[in-house]
Amino acid sequence: MDLQSLGARAEATGTRMAVHNAKTLKVTMATGHDLIAKAGSMIAYDGYVQFDAAPATLRRSAEEMVTGEGGRLMLCRGDGDLYLADYGADVLVVHLNDEALSVNGATLLACDATLQLTIEPVKGLAKLSGSGLTNLVVRGTGWVALVSRGVPTVLDCAERETYVDPDALIGWTTGLELKPRRTVKASALIGRGSGEALQIGFKGQGFVVVQPSEDTGDRFKIRG
Repeated sequence: MDLQSLGARAEATGTRMAVHNAKTLKVTMATGHDLIAKAGSMIAYDGYVQFDAAPATLRRSAEEMVTGEGGRLMLCRGDGDLYLADYGADVLVVHLNDEALSVNGATLLACDATLQLTIEPVKGLAKLSGSGLTNLVVRGTGWVALVSRGVPTVLDCAERETYVDPDALIGWTTGLELKPRRTVKASALIGRGSGEALQIGFKGQGFVVVQPSEDTGDRFKIRG
């Protein structure tokens, strides 16, 4: 799984997705290589690019997790360069090679239409809710673009267990072992909520992506 560095204009040509600048995604469009993106995220394009409603095969539950209740995804197709952004958020590009990435749905900006988007249970955190916790999983081979409120940090979990504030969590590679940890009466020191502070531990071969902000809405959807 390859992650593209942030903050610099992409000079290489022929790359499907590139960080054009820290807050703009550049997608090289070509016939037969369709793209799924948040509706309204297009800021510019050159060449010929067409925008349609997301395909019916995309599960409505996945679309709602990405865009919010009543939101929409769009299908982009054509030839040219397409530029996407999400309210000035920083952009991170990931290439999956027959892999899966579990992400907070709200942070997904775009992905290749050949990738599979599904809502799946978050293993290891069942005790946090009797209804179970779910997240958006992007699976297959192709490009994914995520957004972060501030420049994100990628943490390697292979050497030792890594703990993350769930309000700063963007995503993680599937296959990691997850477990919750509560810090009693530490809310004034850790996190910004009231009551017990919660961290999520990650361990195994893979990485976690976090952002320097705790103000992006719900991290997980709770579904009965």
